[in-house]
Amino acid sequence: MIRPIRSALYMPASNARAIDKARDLPCDAVILDLEDAVAPDEKPRAREAAVQAAREGGFGERTLVVRVNALDTEWGADDISAVAGAGFDAVLAPKVDGPDDVHAYAALLGGRCDLWIMIETCRSVFALEPLAACAQDMALTTFVLGTNDLAKAMRARLTPERAPFLPFLAHAVAAARIHGLAVLDGVYNAIDDAAGFAAACAQSVEYGCDGRTLIHPSQIAACNAAFSPNEAEIAQARAIVAAFDLPANRDRGAVRVNGAMAERLHLDQARLTLALAER
Repeated sequence: MIRPIRSALYMPASNARAIDKARDLPCDAVILDLEDAVAPDEKPRAREAAVQAAREGGFGERTLVVRVNALDTEWGADDISAVAGAGFDAVLAPKVDGPDDVHAYAALLGGRCDLWIMIETCRSVFALEPLAACAQDMALTTFVLGTNDLAKAMRARLTPERAPFLPFLAHAVAAARIHGLAVLDGVYNAIDDAAGFAAACAQSVEYGCDGRTLIHPSQIAACNAAFSPNEAEIAQARAIVAAFDLPANRDRGAVRVNGAMAERLHLDQARLTLALAER
């Protein structure tokens, strides 16, 4: 996890002030949005603004992503043509149904940046492993869950508990891990509900997500905290690594650490925790 992404903030590419502000926000990724956050008559101007922002830079170590319009819209192909070589770290593709869509985006990008894909259609949730498998021969790196669009497509209610969507969340994480992808959970719409957002982040962590997408800067701090190892987790990780580093334990499959059994799989998890904490 060289560049962990705990918080990925959507910013409408049509809003120059928002883009300028994003350069100084403590999020791990900035997603300049050409799709849902931009009105149809503003999309060409937003595209130009996104390209200009990428070329100007100034985003520091933040991962810079642009969400394009779908290829079956009147703006999609022009979006890809404009942003592919503009300096973005990744392009986020919406409304992906299956591997054919991923191949279409990847072919147009030509390896000039990474590809992230939205999991937000009914077809996509039945193609999670084949979608993740596309990472074997192209620069697909990340699943982004689009729970708002999925709720609309399913005609389901998007409650804070998200019961209708939890099976898809678990399957998306499992499919992603098979092929080494990161997973970002969907947005939380109630900007002023700090307690609800904290609970939503805790649910994402419980299901194994790497981070969440956000719609407001006020959500960044809580999101970063939720997806960062806490002091107790760091201390336990250090203890596990230290225990296996002892000469007497280096060839053992399991050791006792602080009253619990730690196996080699826990050693791998401990090293990952420490790498994330260091980053």
